[in-house]
Amino acid sequence: MMTRLLLPTLLLCLPLAACGNQDAGKTDPASGKAASPAAEASTVGKTVQDATDKARKELAQGNINISNDQSDKAEITPQGELLINGKTVTTTASQRALLLDYRKQVEAIAGAGMDIGVAGANLGVKAAGEALKGIFSGDTNGIEERVNAEASKIEAQAKQLCTLLPGMMAKQQALAAAVPEFKPYATMDQSDIDDCGK
Repeated sequence: MMTRLLLPTLLLCLPLAACGNQDAGKTDPASGKAASPAAEASTVGKTVQDATDKARKELAQGNINISNDQSDKAEITPQGELLINGKTVTTTASQRALLLDYRKQVEAIAGAGMDIGVAGANLGVKAAGEALKGIFSGDTNGIEERVNAEASKIEAQAKQLCTLLPGMMAKQQALAAAVPEFKPYATMDQSDIDDCGK
């Protein structure tokens, strides 16, 4: 199932990009002191944002893989062509319009997933910074509340993402009805929508 694979993959990759930050823990050349948690958070945030921007560009300019666990590789090009195992499926202008519409929906959901990934990476850095600051200052009051308040914003973003799924399923079903070659890849069902909020 594409949505089951696409979104978790994006959400997992973005925090990993943050962990791969080359500048974390380095010293500030001007002062010779270790970078502050805020500076590191800013650097990690930029690293994650750069990775996200690159992923968005690749998503917009490259083919989108719509294959599931089948052996055939199916993709939708930026021009709205359906490729199966590298071969273009002959389509009419109206079928290409449906393919492009579906592709835009996939991009929108992937983009929303990336936004959640960025927010999650930033929250992780912020939580770690808050915890360290609390340990060194001895003032740990309110850390959990502040982190939970930020986490609830991310949860709201995730719920908003779930509201996009019914539209995606409708577009997928319309496309499957119009383009028989696409039908094997139209595997989304109501359980995907129902499970999203969980």
